[in-house]
Parts: sequence; C-alpha cells; structure tokens
Amino acid sequence: MSKIERVGLGGGCHWCTEGVFQSLVGIAKVEQGWIASTGDQSTESEAIIVHFDPAVIDLKSLVEIHLHTHASTANHSMRAKYRSAVYTFGPNQEQEVKDIIKELQKDFDKPLVTQVLPFDTFRLNQADQLNYFYNRPDSSFCTTYIHPKLSLLMREFGSRLNPDKMDYLTSKSINLHS
Repeated sequence: MSKIERVGLGGGCHWCTEGVFQSLVGIAKVEQGWIASTGDQSTESEAIIVHFDPAVIDLKSLVEIHLHTHASTANHSMRAKYRSAVYTFGPNQEQEVKDIIKELQKDFDKPLVTQVLPFDTFRLNQADQLNYFYNRPDSSFCTTYIHPKLSLLMREFGSRLNPDKMDYLTSKSINLHS
C-alpha cells in the first residue's frame, strides 16, 4: 500500500458526503464533521476528511465524484453551512485541485462554485452521528438524500465503488439502481 494522503471535501450534508466516499475503493478512512479554512472562510462548514490511497484512487477521481454528488454549481442561501469546497493539505495539492476543477468545468452547464481552500481546522462530529449512512441505510433521510447519490455513483463511477460496500447494501435489499 502506498502512502495514504488526505483531502477535505464539503458541499452538502456531511452525512451524505461521508456515505458517498465511504463507498469507494482506496479509502482508508473518512472523518465526518466540520472544517474551517482561513480568512473569510474561517467559520466551520459541514465537511469530511478523506484518507485515500492514491495508488488505488487518484485525487482527480475524488474531486470529480465530489463535484457530481453535490450541488457544485448552486450558490444557494445555505452555502455558509454547506460550503462547496475542496480543502487542501499543502500548496502542491492546492494547485493540482485547481487544475482538476478547471479541467472538469467542461462537464457542467453552469459555472462551478466549488472553492479550493487551505485546510485549517477540523472538528469531528459526535460519535452517534458518525458512519451515519452505514449505521442506518434504510432511514428516511438516507433513502431520500443518500441513495440517489449512491445510484449516481453506480451509474457513472461504478469502477470506483468498493465491492464490499455494495455487497452490504445488496444484502440489506437497498435498491440503488433507481
């Protein structure tokens, strides 16, 4: 296994983002809570930190999946709580993410509002809120908000899904093909 890297992702509810990224291959750990950057973006916003093996899943794939699984072109009134962002750990990663987002803009009809911000602080959510989706996959919140994101993953990024996670969902009779 190569060296594990990390990146922060925020966009929508951290329960949703956590469930999406826990379902991918090459993910060593997902921490769910609130991230703050610096300057004008120093307030906490719902987000996750993804610890990933770049030999299995690259940063471009993570950013692409992130952009497609939240409202990355919507500048809605809840952006303070749900900041659309990629939080970077160092200047090299920051430049790489900026280049990736610039390249992926072609996949969207509207301009991306996703910001590339330096990571500053993280606060983990309460223990009973962690692993939210996989602890309660049939709850109404999960079926309404997370299942559609996982269906999109299956359709658009099927080769990036962790087979064990999909086997678990299938064993729970969760229909993600809608």
